[in-house]
Amino acid sequence: MDDATRSEIIEMALSDHTSFDAIEALHGLNADQVKVLMRDSLKPASYRAWRKRVRDFGTRRARYK
Repeated sequence: MDDATRSEIIEMALSDHTSFDAIEALHGLNADQVKVLMRDSLKPASYRAWRKRVRDFGTRRARYK
């Protein structure tokens, strides 16, 4: 995966308006693969904050992450 694609996936994952399904449709990575990519790319505290936000956001709106 090139750096531009990796950056685009990270940007999409950080967005509260992009679902894992949308990322999979565009780039072929499922939710677990996106989480691994984020874990490898973000600092540990940033990754934990992102996971908490995704988890909280997903429970409020099922159609998102």
